[in-house]
Amino acid sequence: MRSARGRFFSRTTSWRMPTSCGFGRRTGRGNCSFTWTRSNAGDCCAVSKEKDMVTDSDIYNFDLNGFVVLKGVLSLDEVTDLERQLDAIPPLKPGEWFGHVHRQDMPEERGVALQQIYEGGPAFERLIDHPAYIEHVKRFVGNQDDFDALHGPLYIDECFSLTRGPGGFIGMHSGGHQRTKRTQFRYHNGQFSCGQINVFIPLTDIGPGDGGTLVVPGSHKSNFPVPKNITETTVEVHLNRGDVLLFVDALRHGSATRTNPGLRKVVIYRFGPSWGNSRFGYLPSKALLQRLTPAQRQIVQPQTYRLPPHLKAEDLMEALQLTSPAQPWLVVKVRA
Repeated sequence: MRSARGRFFSRTTSWRMPTSCGFGRRTGRGNCSFTWTRSNAGDCCAVSKEKDMVTDSDIYNFDLNGFVVLKGVLSLDEVTDLERQLDAIPPLKPGEWFGHVHRQDMPEERGVALQQIYEGGPAFERLIDHPAYIEHVKRFVGNQDDFDALHGPLYIDECFSLTRGPGGFIGMHSGGHQRTKRTQFRYHNGQFSCGQINVFIPLTDIGPGDGGTLVVPGSHKSNFPVPKNITETTVEVHLNRGDVLLFVDALRHGSATRTNPGLRKVVIYRFGPSWGNSRFGYLPSKALLQRLTPAQRQIVQPQTYRLPPHLKAEDLMEALQLTSPAQPWLVVKVRA
């Protein structure tokens, strides 16, 4: 059963829901599905329909669980445009390019990842600072009024589409115990300070058997790795087209195996502080930068470079685009 708000989570094994947060319904041996609803204690995991409003509930649940779902904040027309522009990209082999979009070389079960997807068309460009979630991202990355924002409010260090068929999955990874700076979760002096916020946008409905995202709520604050014999803490998040899932990368996460026919299509934009750098060494195209608004351009390329008088901009670009044998993803075939 779904609530009017459509919150729907599924667990691979049983888990007891706090009574103040909502209601759980057992769907079979070892399984519970959860529809989050308003209770006397407040609205658990509920999110305002206001696209530019970060509610107290959003803040509380992000801090508590490490993720929050924004329900129906993208229009179906927007999602349809995204899927149409994604499908317009021809099939690519691993390591091959189409324009400035690059198919990442990775294990087959993980699916087909197209990196630099904001180069894939206007619909993807709009995701750079979409009002449905950008204020949430700024709030959770934090430090908008100090040195971290010297070059701008945010930086996208990776953006890609991920298409996966039956049998595909991604194993569980990350967790607060790893304490990596790039993916860290921190709250200090009244502000969040997160190294990477994932904006997860489904282009297809993701329900039971569709290979939903798996998360371990609260694991972004954990000090110890999850013991191998403990699985009941894992939650599968179900989403509809138009929903957006936000989570800090320190949260332990992965994806369930897809057992249904058809394809699971998602888009993921990863935001962090403006001083960040591209995860895989990509550079935005000149054409993209010229098309973007000043605010979008500052997120895509927040860093500006100071050159001595005897150097030209071309010298800088040549230096930035030097490849290295240690970076095999840059040595690829180009598709016309």
